[in-house]
Amino acid sequence: MAAASLTVVALICLIGLANAQRSEKVYSDILDRLLDGYDNRLRPGSGGGITEVKTDIFVTSFGPVSDVEMEFTMDMFFRQMWVDERLKFDGPIEILRLNNRMVDKIWTPDTFFRNSKKSFSHNMTTPNKLFRIMQNGTVFYTMRLTIIADCPMRLTDFPMDGHACPLRFGSYAYTNNEIIFTWRKGLAGSVECPKESMSLLQYDLVGQILSSEIMKSNTGHYSVQVVHFLLQRKLGYYLIQTYIPLIMIVVLSQVSFWINKESVPARTVAGITTVLTMTTLSISARQSLPKVAYATAMDWFIAVNRLEKQRARQERLEVLATGSDDDGTISMDSSLREGLKKRNRSVSCSEPGDIPPVPNFLQQGLAFPQIPQVGRTSPIDLYARVLFPLIFALFNFGYWCFYLTKDTMEWAMDMHLEN
Repeated sequence: MAAASLTVVALICLIGLANAQRSEKVYSDILDRLLDGYDNRLRPGSGGGITEVKTDIFVTSFGPVSDVEMEFTMDMFFRQMWVDERLKFDGPIEILRLNNRMVDKIWTPDTFFRNSKKSFSHNMTTPNKLFRIMQNGTVFYTMRLTIIADCPMRLTDFPMDGHACPLRFGSYAYTNNEIIFTWRKGLAGSVECPKESMSLLQYDLVGQILSSEIMKSNTGHYSVQVVHFLLQRKLGYYLIQTYIPLIMIVVLSQVSFWINKESVPARTVAGITTVLTMTTLSISARQSLPKVAYATAMDWFIAVNRLEKQRARQERLEVLATGSDDDGTISMDSSLREGLKKRNRSVSCSEPGDIPPVPNFLQQGLAFPQIPQVGRTSPIDLYARVLFPLIFALFNFGYWCFYLTKDTMEWAMDMHLEN
């Protein structure tokens, strides 16, 4: 019984081995026939027809996005499909699944990325390429690529800005009379960006827009595929690091209007501390941006707050300058001052003890000793206690309403379409 079972197993193994050898023989015969007389220097339809290359993209990783360099990085599976009638075959196999070694033996599109700064294909542990040939001559070619592409940014609305980062690709040598690129799954589904593949910290990828263009150059017109990745900046980081500290500084600086006007050191320290802190925050916010020649939304916020602080400091100086009038002191006329100056000079030149010393209040040009008035509030301080919080609240209301309701993404798309 056991011997019979072993015999059956052996027969099955022999049959399977024979079938495998037969399949390998079929594969080899088909490939030999396909490559017999095939010239990979000529594109399909080189006699006058146009070769249509259908493309689609699967994004495996998107990010990071650099504001300083104005570029973005993405890792993707780049897929191309075209028909080469020279590769038609008949047989029991519907699809020939081949490795990357077959790629060099047949014609492939000379696709390149027009706005890439740096790009490379993955070769570990072997070249990451997929190659298939179907019975009707359709070729399916996939490779894994990492692209670092240019992304022009307009940062006037920073940090409430949005950007449309383009990725453009097409044929390097063939014009649109020879090769034309199309989207394999239409404009809606030819670029897939799963949420789990996003590696963005400062942005949200809110979508992508696909299109086809004809690029004009000195050597002819070329078919170009374009995908715009729509990026919206996250505001949370800048709220925590810049906006909220600035608002708190401005609010706390208004305490100086409640400090007695005779406390000159306290008022001076409050003003200087506020200016230095706002300057530090402004420099820190600018470090993550390129050195653009225009003002951003954050620059306007910082500038307006700094202007309010300068006005407040000017008003406090005016209060201190008019302090003698508010205290009710009476100034001497110019003739009396001049006489006191002459007397002081004569006293300084005479022997000690000849003339009695002049009191300090007379030396200061006052008719009577100055009596401080503690607790009296300047009218300027009274107005500032109400006007400054009101003006600051109105500014913040208008600022946030304007930028949060502004469609910055639409502006970004218009800019790229014009380019």
